[in-house]
Amino acid sequence: MTDAQETAAETTLRASGGTATSTADVAESDRPAPVPLLEPREGIPPVTSTAEDFQALVEDFAAGTGPLAVDAERASGYRYGQRAYLVQLRRAGAGSALIDPVGCPDFSALGRAVADAEWVLHAASQDLPCLRDIGMIPTRLFDTELAGRLAGFARVGLGAMVENVLGYALEKGHSAVDWSTRPLPEPWLRYAALDVELLIDLRHALEEELREQGKLEWALQEFEAVASTPPPAPRKDPWRRTSGMHKIRRRRQMAVVRELWTVRDRIAQRRDVSPGKVLGDAAVVEAALSVPANVQALASLPGFGRTGRRQLEQWQSAIDRARALPESELPQPGPPAGGPPPPRAWADKDPVAAARLSAARAAVSGLAEQLNLPQENLITPDTVRRLCWEPPAEPGTEAVAAFLTAHGARPWQVEQTSTLLAGALTATSD
Repeated sequence: MTDAQETAAETTLRASGGTATSTADVAESDRPAPVPLLEPREGIPPVTSTAEDFQALVEDFAAGTGPLAVDAERASGYRYGQRAYLVQLRRAGAGSALIDPVGCPDFSALGRAVADAEWVLHAASQDLPCLRDIGMIPTRLFDTELAGRLAGFARVGLGAMVENVLGYALEKGHSAVDWSTRPLPEPWLRYAALDVELLIDLRHALEEELREQGKLEWALQEFEAVASTPPPAPRKDPWRRTSGMHKIRRRRQMAVVRELWTVRDRIAQRRDVSPGKVLGDAAVVEAALSVPANVQALASLPGFGRTGRRQLEQWQSAIDRARALPESELPQPGPPAGGPPPPRAWADKDPVAAARLSAARAAVSGLAEQLNLPQENLITPDTVRRLCWEPPAEPGTEAVAAFLTAHGARPWQVEQTSTLLAGALTATSD
């Protein structure tokens, strides 16, 4: 860092009382102007893309000390799936590294070499799946976004956190580019290297802030939960997540969505492109609402007008299959098995449960405001809904605590919310 950058960060902390907590409380207009961070301190590292260079990098990072900053860039919206197309690392004693997972697809040796380190990621749950795919699996981590949420920061994006806590401005103009591009342009590589440049500094500042707020143990429990959560099982009926599905009312229409989604996904996987580039969700829903009888009718719908004849016939074939299905094979509507209905339906289905949910939500909201953290981090909304829909027979504090624990709540969450949720259930019981 330059002297000017260090001075700016010190000024930010002095103006806020010397702590990151105070920095979060200072109005943005009262903070010193952030200093632009334009270049990595050791320059842009070369992209590691060969087995020989990768092995040397493994040795360097194994010899490094302290936490390991990790970030990954994907090509969401451009390519099929969520694989990593660039991985960025930084560790004391090793500096920064940019690694091309296309040229170096197996990171297992690196994962083993840094297994003892605490990994520092921002929004870890977003990057962990693609890192696992290449053999990078942390045993300990520190999530700076999650730490920011627990500490009560209003804006928890990496740029906002670095600016508010450390006093630097990161250039964020390349976050949504196509990272599968080869070769990667130098400005993109600079941006990528800067994303891990201050991640460890941010981690240390946030740890101190959480400690001062009495929330460090909460954060450690959350980090452990993120690191130990296994990969999710494949989603059942992923076609149901098509944007605009709320417009679909009839089972035959649902069948059209399912058929079009399945064909689109197969094409996207074969071409290695985002499904939306094959056919947009809006077009899928329009076709399902209309259930066109022929190619001519299909071509008149939004999203299909510029589609070639061969592709139109492909989509129409999918629609025809849905039209020909017997009633017994049409998709069933309704909420996912095992979950409560949408809250908007509770007043009609079970007014007492609706009253419980209203009281529980109010209690959680009040406590979250008191603790200065988001409600969803205090306790997940889904857990609250399940508790209110099917509460324990005797909804005392111990029974509610057992319910929350069984549904994945961490000890700190149970300690903070079990009594107030039990009170909400009891106050609205018959």
